[in-house]
Amino acid sequence: MFKKNYPLKNVQSERGFGLRSVVKPGVLAAVVFLYGCAGIQPVPLTNAEVLPANQADQTAIRKNVEPIQGPLTLEQALARALKYNLARRAKMMEEALALNQLDVNKYDMLPSLVAKAGYATRNNDHINLSRNALTGQPSSSQFISQDRSHEVAELGLTWNILDFGLGYFGAQQQSNRVLIAAEKRRKAMHLLIQDVRSAFWRAASAQKLSGEVKATIATAQEALKDSEKAAEERVRNPLEALRYQRQLLENLRLLEAINQELSSAHVELAALVNAPLGEVIAISEVDLQNSDDSILNFPVQQLEEVALMQNADLREQHYNAKIARLETRKTLVRMFPNLSLNYALKYDSDSYLLNRNWNEAGLQLSFNLFNLLTAPTQISLADAGVTLADQRRMATQMMVLTQVHLARLQLLNAKSQFARADTIYKVDQKIATIGRNRESAQAQSKLERVSNDTAGILSLLRRYQALAQVEKNESQLLASLGLEPEIGSTSELTLEQLTAQVKRNRDPWAALRNAAQPVPVNTKAAQ
Repeated sequence: MFKKNYPLKNVQSERGFGLRSVVKPGVLAAVVFLYGCAGIQPVPLTNAEVLPANQADQTAIRKNVEPIQGPLTLEQALARALKYNLARRAKMMEEALALNQLDVNKYDMLPSLVAKAGYATRNNDHINLSRNALTGQPSSSQFISQDRSHEVAELGLTWNILDFGLGYFGAQQQSNRVLIAAEKRRKAMHLLIQDVRSAFWRAASAQKLSGEVKATIATAQEALKDSEKAAEERVRNPLEALRYQRQLLENLRLLEAINQELSSAHVELAALVNAPLGEVIAISEVDLQNSDDSILNFPVQQLEEVALMQNADLREQHYNAKIARLETRKTLVRMFPNLSLNYALKYDSDSYLLNRNWNEAGLQLSFNLFNLLTAPTQISLADAGVTLADQRRMATQMMVLTQVHLARLQLLNAKSQFARADTIYKVDQKIATIGRNRESAQAQSKLERVSNDTAGILSLLRRYQALAQVEKNESQLLASLGLEPEIGSTSELTLEQLTAQVKRNRDPWAALRNAAQPVPVNTKAAQ
């Protein structure tokens, strides 16, 4: 079992041989590794690499998206945006990722259970020499106490009380970050609803006016050709003909500007509801109606109270303040001594060991003495973080209250502008009716007809624009108050069910009218 003792000179020679045999290949391997790392260069993507990724993304974008059947209503547009909008999906994934991170952080409080296995080998024997304690002379005996090759294994359980405390407060901080992600999702939903409502009415105006705009442009171009022909034949005064043409060109310029403005509305709406960008979305024919004026009857103080309770930005700052206070507690925990408990099952295949399997336990208490010096600085830094979080919350509160007042004033002004645009549109309609009657009686020129039609188109466009502005400002006020439709899980509900829920929540102010206290905010993630 025991191996032969080697002479001392042989041991020394073997030591030299072992050093050379180990160092030289190690140095060579290190040089090769460093050269390989230094030789790494940026490699740009090729078209062959980008094309499959783009095709896969296009397939994923349209996956499980129901096609639009028939004319699209506002409720359907909102439901489609809530279910299929890509930016909203990203916010929901951020919230899910934060929730998964919370689950991971909870495991930081548990003891660590580590399994190890290894293999060790050497090119010569592990030989020990000894020296006489009285005479100081080296002993001639040489002892081999370890196999050249042996296997080791270990299963160890370690519990660190300091890590447990830090993990506990870290998990509480992460739970607040989950709630922050939920508030960010709510804010993204508010902005999405605001954009959809505005884009829907712009698309409705494009659908309503596109045919009239094209017909009026064609009439103006025909009248322009007639005028140019009359000028060439000198049937009319040249100066009068030029003035006539200039008025026609001015109307054409205005009509073409209107046409350009309307052309992008369908693309914006399609992007919001995740519909194919190339197809024109048919908008359901709805009457232009101003929104409910009951919001303007609520006292501003009540609106402020609702915003302070439910605004997503302000609630986010409350959670940030809680995280800052938990960071102070983590700083205090780091000041305490650290107690570690260890227990391990070990195995070593070394034939020189009498006990190849054994259990090992330990208890260790440690304390970083420098904590006594740095403690005041660390605590002061943590307190500064709490003060900063409180200051940000106060600044956000002032910003939210300002947003409520401004959004209310903007909504009031937008409603007034819509009422004025509606009156102008009705007057232009009457003028257009009289003009068509005069044209049938041959008492009106094409220029007057084009001018009247252009004025009617422009007034109807401004009416739609005013209504879109009302919808946008109303959504801004809703976002400032932190109100959103009460809907279930967008991943579990069908599009039809989600549309029905949005339709039931069409009146955003019902909660304020029916409840004396602000309604509780829904922070549950819509998965």
